[in-house]
Amino acid sequence: MIRSMLFVPGNSPGMLLSADIFGADALILDLEDAVAPDQKDAARILVRNTLDTKYYEDCTIIIRINPVNTPFAQDDLNIIVPRGPYAILAPKVDTPETARKFAAMMAQIEAEHGMESGAVKLIPLLETALGIENAYAIASADERITAVLLGAEDLTSDFRAKRTKPGLEIAYSRGRVVAAARAAGIDVYDTPFTDVFDDDGLVADAKLARDMGFTGKAAISPRHVKPINEAFSPSKEEIDYAEEVLAVIEDAAAAGRGAVSLRGKMIDKPIVDRARYVLEMTRQLGGKRHE
Repeated sequence: MIRSMLFVPGNSPGMLLSADIFGADALILDLEDAVAPDQKDAARILVRNTLDTKYYEDCTIIIRINPVNTPFAQDDLNIIVPRGPYAILAPKVDTPETARKFAAMMAQIEAEHGMESGAVKLIPLLETALGIENAYAIASADERITAVLLGAEDLTSDFRAKRTKPGLEIAYSRGRVVAAARAAGIDVYDTPFTDVFDDDGLVADAKLARDMGFTGKAAISPRHVKPINEAFSPSKEEIDYAEEVLAVIEDAAAAGRGAVSLRGKMIDKPIVDRARYVLEMTRQLGGKRHE
């Protein structure tokens, strides 16, 4: 289970070597925004060499490549896909056709290298107004799409809106992206919180994202990783309540009772489903929780 995704500049040898010490569930090695145009080739080679020689401890590896309409995208995929990262993060995906174009390019490379089709997953980055409006069509465009990620900085620029910490300007987009991803049966990740030193603001933003239904959240700073992991992990109270719910349901089934209540509240299917999800999260995290 991926709660936190830490962006790592693909042109920084030091950060590439040490990125796995911060506890992020996934690392996004970045060949796009973090890299100047005249450094694209060097960054691609550096990331290639890192993937060939560096073992990342307990981290899922995702590579953000360049947009499909740039001269860099094909070279990025040619180098990265054969090395078998978990996923490619595809920027500026605003139509399902763009998503399918990325997927087709990846499929061709997999075939040329004798890889299983769909071995490398695809995560479209939704960061334009058109991308938000096409969110479900993009999320369901191809079987290799495993999640979508909301990118608020470029999105608010496209909106001609002011980017604020409360985030009211992206409230609709957050809700739309969550609904689209869940309808498509895939995961969904929230945009990074960009004030590196506002710890309280980060915690509030991460909690909001979790409450809205996001699977996890991206980060641009290592110091954000731990609070994000905590926000997206079940609390002791949530785990205890989930266990109580399932125990009550089992007791009722054994006694042949249909109607069940716990702490004065009727226990219906959505509550049971949420309880099972909390316990499945806990299982995937190896029993980790936050207090």
